[in-house]
Amino acid sequence: MNTFKTARRASLAALLALAIPPIAANAAAPRPCEDVLKEMRAAKVAAKLSADDKAKVDALEAKAVERCNADDDRRADGFLDDAMKLMKK
Repeated sequence: MNTFKTARRASLAALLALAIPPIAANAAAPRPCEDVLKEMRAAKVAAKLSADDKAKVDALEAKAVERCNADDDRRADGFLDDAMKLMKK
């Protein structure tokens, strides 16, 4: 009987060990959007953009600011990352 309980506890511990890393990875907080916004704006000053790309970057920046003001850092960071990709930074 004790062997069964020990084996059962070991299997439960193994399952928990496998489940915790993905949960912890998803719980990681995004970077503060204010910091990412500063980086993106600095890159935008240095970037040489076509009129079309500048319009896209400006639109993404506006969306990011809106989300940042709403304390939605994850989505704001996503918009800013997209803007950085457009600027190839």
